[in-house]
Amino acid sequence: MTLIKSISGIRGTIGGNVGDNLTPVDAVKFASAYGTWLKSYSKKDKITVVVGRDARISGPMIHNLVVNTLIGLGIDVIDLGLSTTPTVEVAVPLEKAEGGIILTASHNPKQWNALKLLNEKGEFLNGEEGLKILEIAESEGFNFSDVDDLGTITINDAYMDIHIDEVLNLPLVDIEAVKAAKFKVVVDGVNSSGGIIIPRLLELMGVEVVELYCEPNGHFPHNPEPLKEHLTDISELVVKEKAHLGIVVDPDVDRLAFICEDGEMFGEEYTLVACADYVLSKTPGNTVSNMSSSRALRDVTNAHNGNYEASAVGEVNVVELMKKNNAVIGGEGNGGIIYPELHYGRDSLVGVALFLTHLANKKMTVSALRASYPEYYMSKNKIELTPQIDVDAILVAMTEKYKNEDITTIDGVKIDFAENWVHLRKSNTEPIIRIYTEAASQELADQLALRIIDEIKAVAGI
Repeated sequence: MTLIKSISGIRGTIGGNVGDNLTPVDAVKFASAYGTWLKSYSKKDKITVVVGRDARISGPMIHNLVVNTLIGLGIDVIDLGLSTTPTVEVAVPLEKAEGGIILTASHNPKQWNALKLLNEKGEFLNGEEGLKILEIAESEGFNFSDVDDLGTITINDAYMDIHIDEVLNLPLVDIEAVKAAKFKVVVDGVNSSGGIIIPRLLELMGVEVVELYCEPNGHFPHNPEPLKEHLTDISELVVKEKAHLGIVVDPDVDRLAFICEDGEMFGEEYTLVACADYVLSKTPGNTVSNMSSSRALRDVTNAHNGNYEASAVGEVNVVELMKKNNAVIGGEGNGGIIYPELHYGRDSLVGVALFLTHLANKKMTVSALRASYPEYYMSKNKIELTPQIDVDAILVAMTEKYKNEDITTIDGVKIDFAENWVHLRKSNTEPIIRIYTEAASQELADQLALRIIDEIKAVAGI
């Protein structure tokens, strides 16, 4: 079906032909490339890699292949077993490991799995590093260890609890305030590791938990991407249970969405906005999100006298700009919270703890909190072009057309108008332009998208 090789890792569907899908051969080949690169990069005689996985059905198979490949390269493995993306990111520096691998396809359906690669800081590799690994995989330049130099496995299944402790020990997480609020929360763990770690975190914060799809069996009960159209079950259960809110995470627990007490979506874009509002109220500073994220974060940051900047799309780019600007919080509009006080990675546990503390301090309903923020609506579209059409030329033409507006070209073309914006990004794999717009109403956002689509068609002559 599909195998996608990129600088951030390898992702594909299970089964099928080698090189066309994520087969055992492909998993071994890519793990070999990463291990080979890491040995050269670290320049150490003996290195350690942390490995964890989400609850996908293919997880144990891919996990065993990857772990034993690393051992074959003479690399010691700390095996976290069932885990989350942010848990592995936390574990790498705590274990003083040279790297980490997360086995998860994030929000993709159950047919998919992936290898995501970390450096010694527990952060995703940059583009240059990822490219070197792809080159090693292509050339199959592997050198496996002799029998006396094979790596070892150390099993450590305590890291989800360690991760929770690290979150609860953050100065801005007020456990007593949350306990006093006596929250009742419905949790949708999409039958992955979030179904274990999020209820455990909430219970330690004194929250009454109603579990929905929290059995980590990998059989996702709905599309695992936490979007409104996939979350009807939890929306209904929040109302039925008279809960204060609902919490939804994706399979690897790096994206976070909230449901208001009335069953309506808080808005995935506003997860970061609310958490940033709280953090900035306690520790004034700067924020960063990617260019396709809501303008609401800029507005909230300005209200706290901070500076907001937008990065190119991609967690690595957000983190790079956060470090450059000394941002106190940042992330992505897909519900990804990055709080450097703990680590530079999207972390739903941090988001949950900060949000509940904020809500407890505000003493208002979740819907009232949402209404307190600037109202923006997004429209996400794409236009498919023929392979003969020069996509780059279209983006150049659109840049020229709107040259008197506020233009950013670090990642496609973003045009900031006074009341709204549009972001045009080309696909790296097919002749598609993705079109993101945001405005003060859904109707206006949709109208802007349609106008831009017509203008692109006119430029392309179609």
